[in-house]
Amino acid sequence: MDNLAKLSYEAYVDFKNHPKFIPYLEHMSTLKYYAKTNIGSRPSKRGKAEGLVFEDLRAIPFVGSWSQLKQNVPGFFGVGTALKYYEDAGEFEKVKQLFKTSSFFKTLIENSMMSLSKSFFDLTKYMSEDEEYGAFWNVIYSEYKTTKRLILKLTDYQELMEEEPTGKASISIRESIVLPLLTIQQFALKQIQELEKAEVRDVARIAVFEKLVTRSLFGNINASRNSA
Repeated sequence: MDNLAKLSYEAYVDFKNHPKFIPYLEHMSTLKYYAKTNIGSRPSKRGKAEGLVFEDLRAIPFVGSWSQLKQNVPGFFGVGTALKYYEDAGEFEKVKQLFKTSSFFKTLIENSMMSLSKSFFDLTKYMSEDEEYGAFWNVIYSEYKTTKRLILKLTDYQELMEEEPTGKASISIRESIVLPLLTIQQFALKQIQELEKAEVRDVARIAVFEKLVTRSLFGNINASRNSA
């Protein structure tokens, strides 16, 4: 367990230290729009630095921004890397035995499965071809695929949350409700990005799309029953 924790933590720290980590959240997610809502943890960062600094980020906007992207990084990133270490070493049975004998580890894996179940990378697949952030998006997606594959191998399930049909159905219903809003949100964010690159900033149009982002944020949070 200690070694799995160490491997997973190191993978997450390396990811957090990626030069695109903060810029990705700042420019491709809803992070800065949380400050414009009347929900918890405002402002979206603590410090007074002009640019975003990881240590200044507040919990709800940070986790919530990943949730709005349907990339629930805090719930799974590093898990796949840690499990793969034992698969590559031919010692995956050790992890399987731990899953069978440790309630703590079993619960941790089940929580990670829930985060994976709430992820939907097709929503942001267009980012994979982005000149600036495409490679970073693929880092996230690769870890998602590795984690999902190895958790299914670990649990001997055919699909995520196989033994929790009620929870799985509840997530499925909520996700189907928020997906249209999330699609609108991604469209608005993309429009803002393009307008901000223009030689002449159309402030009025940017304001319209920013309102779309904020209003969709309210709807998504209400439908999901939480802000993260």
